[in-house]
Amino acid sequence: MVKKKITIATLRSTILGVLLLALGGVVGYRYGRSGEFSTRIPLSQIINIQAPSDKQNLDFAVFWEVWGHLDQTYLEPEKLNAKEMVNGAISGMTAAIGDPYTTYLPPQQNQRSAEDLAGSFYGVGIELGYIDETLAVIAPLAGTPAEKAGIMAGDLILHLKDTTKGLDEDTIGLSLNEAVDKIRGEKNTKITLTLLRKNGQDNQYGEPFDVDIARGEIVVESIKLEFVEHDDKRVAHLKVSKFGERTPKEFDQAVGQILTQGYQLDGILLDLRNNPGGFFDDAIDLASEFIESGVVVSQKGKFTKQDFNAKGKARLTKFPLLVLVNRGSASASEILAGALRDQLNVKLIGENTFGKGTVQDRRELSNGGGLHVTIARWLLPKGDWINEAGIPVNVEVKDNLDTKEDEVVLRAIEEL
Repeated sequence: MVKKKITIATLRSTILGVLLLALGGVVGYRYGRSGEFSTRIPLSQIINIQAPSDKQNLDFAVFWEVWGHLDQTYLEPEKLNAKEMVNGAISGMTAAIGDPYTTYLPPQQNQRSAEDLAGSFYGVGIELGYIDETLAVIAPLAGTPAEKAGIMAGDLILHLKDTTKGLDEDTIGLSLNEAVDKIRGEKNTKITLTLLRKNGQDNQYGEPFDVDIARGEIVVESIKLEFVEHDDKRVAHLKVSKFGERTPKEFDQAVGQILTQGYQLDGILLDLRNNPGGFFDDAIDLASEFIESGVVVSQKGKFTKQDFNAKGKARLTKFPLLVLVNRGSASASEILAGALRDQLNVKLIGENTFGKGTVQDRRELSNGGGLHVTIARWLLPKGDWINEAGIPVNVEVKDNLDTKEDEVVLRAIEEL
């Protein structure tokens, strides 16, 4: 049987929104783990950290003129936070380029971005979204403090209280980013959530109640493997939700499980739907499990062009393969899907992908912030640059959010 799914359409779109907010500024990193800018020209010959000679005579007088006016005349001076104003100025500088992927992340946001890619952080273990425009629990993650405290999917979160942070406020008007920052915190610190829950009898909300939760380490897996039986076929449904620091190890474990099934499997469904990307290297590693040799992706930068080839692992070549994608499949997931299409003629099932064809270099700054700079375009093995256009599918099918079945998975099994 195909596993049943949550069927609240608004919640799914919200989850996708959270993923894109969390990872949209970091998808496509080429050198996330090593921190090395791996062109054939030394970094010192490319980047001068000091102001370039042709920029040293720029007049910043207007910048300080505006700062002075704000400092002297703004109605509510307590709102003038110098650090936030500087961060805003830097953010404006990168935004002025007009590239949505060249961005500056202030320290707190940069830390959360790094935690998301690492796949672990300290918090309570809740997927957040909105129900009826109210902050809500989409689902508690298995084995987390939230689940152990009895938090349930669909609970509305009305109020947050944390004496350690000096936090005592309602959630009305909180963005998802703000809510995530407030609910995450140091290990073993406590937060009190005021919740509203529907009762099981008349499906009406009861009285608000408080739940005290001690934060713990939350590990978010990027790989999920299920063996699905349908229509007299048994397939490995291999879901890759992002390309993070834990992905290679988790994928290796999944490959081991698939290999133990051997002849019992009719094929593999590689599910990259709603995968916003992540580390560039991971896409090459995963492609190498299916592709014996040849180019996975080419990178064309400001100074060089480089081909990245399969690494020769190829442990899954004997299994029939289909790839599932949709509009939420971006960057590194498009690299993987495109390489499998071009090199192995693998069919893509679902919807046209997002279309992000650039690579970002991630730099840690002295203030704890992060700078993400577009350094290259990437091209599929046959030379396509899919930026904005995305990758078209061979079989177009959409998941019906009002049903309990996953129509894309069912159609893919039929195609095997």
